[in-house]
Amino acid sequence: MLFGTDGIRGEVCESPDSDDLAISQLLENRTISPRLLRLVGEALSRIVDVDSQIIVAWDDRPDNPDLATALTVGLHLGGCKVVHGGVCATPALHNALLETNSALGCMITASHNPVTDSGIKVFDSSGFKTNPEMEREISELVIQLAAEDRDVDQTYLLELSEPDSYFNADIAHQELLVIRLAEFAGMFAAPNHHDLLIDSSKGAASEWLSKFLGRTGINAKEVSNIANALNENCGAGELSPSDSWTWEEAARDDHILINSLQRSPAGELIAAALDGDGDRCLLIEATENGCRVIDGDEMADHILRSAKGDWHLAASIESDLALMSSLKRLDANVKFSQTAVGDRWLSQALKENMDLVLGVEDSGHLVMSAPHPRGGRCLVGDGVASLLAVLCAMSCEDRAMPFSRGFKRRISISPSNRSKWTGTNELANTVEYIATNKLGELNRHGLTGEANLMLLETDGISIGVRNSGTQAKTNVSLRVAPGIEHSVALEAVEQIVATLNENLCD
Repeated sequence: MLFGTDGIRGEVCESPDSDDLAISQLLENRTISPRLLRLVGEALSRIVDVDSQIIVAWDDRPDNPDLATALTVGLHLGGCKVVHGGVCATPALHNALLETNSALGCMITASHNPVTDSGIKVFDSSGFKTNPEMEREISELVIQLAAEDRDVDQTYLLELSEPDSYFNADIAHQELLVIRLAEFAGMFAAPNHHDLLIDSSKGAASEWLSKFLGRTGINAKEVSNIANALNENCGAGELSPSDSWTWEEAARDDHILINSLQRSPAGELIAAALDGDGDRCLLIEATENGCRVIDGDEMADHILRSAKGDWHLAASIESDLALMSSLKRLDANVKFSQTAVGDRWLSQALKENMDLVLGVEDSGHLVMSAPHPRGGRCLVGDGVASLLAVLCAMSCEDRAMPFSRGFKRRISISPSNRSKWTGTNELANTVEYIATNKLGELNRHGLTGEANLMLLETDGISIGVRNSGTQAKTNVSLRVAPGIEHSVALEAVEQIVATLNENLCD
């Protein structure tokens, strides 16, 4: 299987001499090359109709133009027409896919990973990310293609590398955001915040977001434009949901946004950070003696506190809101779903009715309903749209009370030999024994979408163990609802982590 939690991702290397080596480099070393992207392009061309149109876009990583060229060659070899969307955010590619009525959308990015990494995310014609079945099919096709004799006349490579047409995905995204801001203002209220630092991770939005916000009356200043490269000491990828700083610590911090913050009154929203490909957002709020991250859970709560009507909320197993206890005081009537980690699973849970919906991960992924460019609604995770929705919700005068936060702790075993954790093996049984010995009888189960995920749950307490899909680590997550003592559960998790360290670290 070539795919991780969110597409194919790895450190970029030079193209090897053979297709087989390009595949083994990904599987064994998590490195990708233009040769691999050409193979992926050929495989993608075989899961769509002959002569289908596919749109390709990328974020501003130094190796991405070469990867886009290689992917274009592969798609052309399979008989597809190729549209280039240019440098943009992932939600811009999503919108461009729907606007151009393409069969697939390919975003070349590694999200919040270092600039030396890249990869590919694939969306189907309806704007949904690849599912495991589709990923297995693509992976099998890549391996089959590598076994075939497919020599290409070098004289045709230059011609094959050129797209059939161009579409400015970045501009179209900005135009869509104007429409979405009007929707959020109508649903909640027009934003009334006045000063905000913006960190777009030196991604596409760093060129235009501060000006965009300025036209709404917000005095916004972009800070990531002084970064050396995409995601380097900037952006949401460098922040964690539970991060906080005193003002003195912030002044010494290497993160460009945190280091740029000024003392502000407690409770004031002072900054926002996107990740490298612009599909998630985290906010920064001033505290009594410093500042802290407002994570995706709190952002979603801000939206729901101002919501009216019947909403469907999907939250991943690492979300505070997945415990549901905080939602009873809302004016909105909220239906709830718990999902595996990954925004594609949020979208899958919400796809039946795309009107009043919200998907949340504490990392800052918010999936919301957006107007489909050819009519109806679609679902998309968009960091800028998330920021706009929260600003509008916070400006609403008639709001429910904030939710009471319980206790949350996430610990990673890294580096981890992930093959030793399956969620169903003897090691998993040992983990269950440790937890039940401390907490009593627990309900053990998994979730669709993550074969290795094991959840141990009782009223108000949840322990989850899962392998990361993008890095060599295994994560242990503890969530405890408000009003429940967490010390014993934390002791159990610490014992679980010690056991996993002994068994998973080679």
